[in-house]
Amino acid sequence: MKKIGLAVVTALLLSVSSTSFAQWAVFDAANYTQNLLTAARELQQIDNQIQQLQNQATMLVNQGRNLASLPYSVLAQLQTTLASTNQLIAQAQGLSFNVAQSQAMFNRLYPASYGAGTTSAQMVQDAQTRWQTSMQALQTATQMQSQAAQNLLADQGVLSGLVTQSQGAVGALQASQATNQLLALISRQAIQAQQLAVSQNRAAALDQARAAADEVQAEQVRTRFIGNGPQYTPQPVDFYGN
Repeated sequence: MKKIGLAVVTALLLSVSSTSFAQWAVFDAANYTQNLLTAARELQQIDNQIQQLQNQATMLVNQGRNLASLPYSVLAQLQTTLASTNQLIAQAQGLSFNVAQSQAMFNRLYPASYGAGTTSAQMVQDAQTRWQTSMQALQTATQMQSQAAQNLLADQGVLSGLVTQSQGAVGALQASQATNQLLALISRQAIQAQQLAVSQNRAAALDQARAAADEVQAEQVRTRFIGNGPQYTPQPVDFYGN
């Protein structure tokens, strides 16, 4: 029995040794190397695809930022401040800012000459109306200056907010919208400056026209006082009776 068992064990060992030897004998190193290179290339391709996907994701994120709208608007505030000066222009008394109406009123109140048929009462009334018109024009110009000063204080806060939003813009659209609002602020200030200049020039022009019309009226009054008869010539007085 011992001899049979020893023979079986010996046969098994020879069988294992023969199998291992056969496996080592068929190993192909070149094929193994080629398989490793193929696997490495596939891994590199996968890495490249992952990098491309990451780049595309980054691009989409940036596009999303560029398309993000600016959550800040000063348009309503700019419209409010502009409406304040527009209201003063609309409420201006005296000579109208309407071209046709102002021309008709100007021709009546500021004539180049007064006819002989114009009554003294009419001339006095015209002089009072011209004085009131000049005062109202000056009042409008003063109100415009005061309103412009108040708007300037408000504009400082608007400008500060827009600069902050522009510096913190996350994309091209937000930066563009902040820039557009800055341009709107500049435009409103330019309009306000024009309105202020118009009101000041209007007051100055009406005052000059009033002075000219008053001279015309004074000339008519002197003519009526002197009349067509011989003019009075003052005679020297001799206090010593000579």
